[in-house]
Amino acid sequence: MDKEIKISQIKTVPNLMTLLRIVLIAPFVYFFIENQLILAAVTIGLSGLTDALDGFFARKLNQITPLGKILDPIADKLTLFAIMVCVTIYTPIITPVMVILIIKDVLMLLGGSVLIKKKIAPPASKWYGKVGTFVFYISVCLIVFLKAAFNYQNDILSLCLLSVTALIMLFSLVQYGIIFVSLLKENKNK
Repeated sequence: MDKEIKISQIKTVPNLMTLLRIVLIAPFVYFFIENQLILAAVTIGLSGLTDALDGFFARKLNQITPLGKILDPIADKLTLFAIMVCVTIYTPIITPVMVILIIKDVLMLLGGSVLIKKKIAPPASKWYGKVGTFVFYISVCLIVFLKAAFNYQNDILSLCLLSVTALIMLFSLVQYGIIFVSLLKENKNK
């Protein structure tokens, strides 16, 4: 990788926002398990907001760092995994969709690990990855909100929302796969 990761990089606004996203996982899980769904939805909404803003601030403040490029996808995966487990327990019918999302995320982490091991900088998040994450947050917040505010649970609605999310995330996986192969070929030709 072209730049070493320094501890001082943690003190950037976007990296602090990313760390906050990781910290918010525990309260989200707690609120969800305790059936405090409004607080769970607010917590995950705040997490989604920090996810959207960290990249914006990284570009605006010129604080794009190698640490941020690694930390952001890790925070994304940890948050998504926690949400997936909680929502699957809450709505078991969506288990097949969640398995697809987990496989996608594991493949993304493995691909990133291969790149890092080969000293290739993983690509920054792309728009399609962000769209997939955004749709995931909206779907989950809607499912949780309907249950919390109106005591309304519809397995078909949940399955449809998360199926659309899975399709967008699979599209994202294919796009990142193309970048992955391209980076490996480029590295091999050097």
